[in-house]
Amino acid sequence: MNTPTDRLPPLRVRRWRPLLADGLKFALLAGALTWLLARATADLGYHWQWFRVPRYLFAATEAGIVLGPLLRGLGVTFQITSISLVLAFALGLATALLRLSGSPLGRLTARGYLELIRNTPLLVQLFFIYFVLAPVLQINAFTSAVLALSLFEGAYASEIFRAGILAIHRSQWEAAYSLGLSTWRTYRRVILPQAVRQILPPLTSQAVSLVKDSALVSTIAIYDLTMQGQAIVAETFLVFEIWFTIAAIYLVVTLGLSVTVATLERRRRWS
Repeated sequence: MNTPTDRLPPLRVRRWRPLLADGLKFALLAGALTWLLARATADLGYHWQWFRVPRYLFAATEAGIVLGPLLRGLGVTFQITSISLVLAFALGLATALLRLSGSPLGRLTARGYLELIRNTPLLVQLFFIYFVLAPVLQINAFTSAVLALSLFEGAYASEIFRAGILAIHRSQWEAAYSLGLSTWRTYRRVILPQAVRQILPPLTSQAVSLVKDSALVSTIAIYDLTMQGQAIVAETFLVFEIWFTIAAIYLVVTLGLSVTVATLERRRRWS
């Protein structure tokens, strides 16, 4: 006699069914959006010219493959975001430690920095640094952009670090102090290694936000990906094609970052 479980499909099939259903739904949604976009642009009299886009990504010459303006701009974006990411995380950790320190002046300084940065727009901060501080400090547009992004993202990263540190049970501190470790060694050897597992996902989200926020540096004439796109659109009038391509590039970068960190997190959990 067959039981109800005998009539169920194999486990492998049951696992794939939700994925196939979600894939079908996504394909239908993408198809509907594509049809609506094509219908809207047809009403505007816009003629798609996707065949002109590849030359702005790369070109084949006698010397080999040459990067186009969009990929060169992506390289500038990578330079800005990589430097800003390191500085933002370092500044965020320092600010979090100041807020948790026993120094009233340190806590007041960290609190003032957080309130100033989090309650003013990034674009205003970028303009202030570039047009006001840059002439005084004699720094160029690239350095101004890195400084603005580092200060802005560091303020939010500090709260992530602080929350991760506070999530560690007090017994860990007591055990470290009982072994004769100083506060600095307790942070370095006991607290921060445990906090990393908890703060890695939100820090990844902050890194993705940094990549997207870096598009604002185009407002101070830095030829990053967004600025290169603006220049191409002004020259060719390929409005939809170029901006769709730029959006796709940003999407690939941010998704790649998220997948990489998720993979590292799983390996760390299993190790």
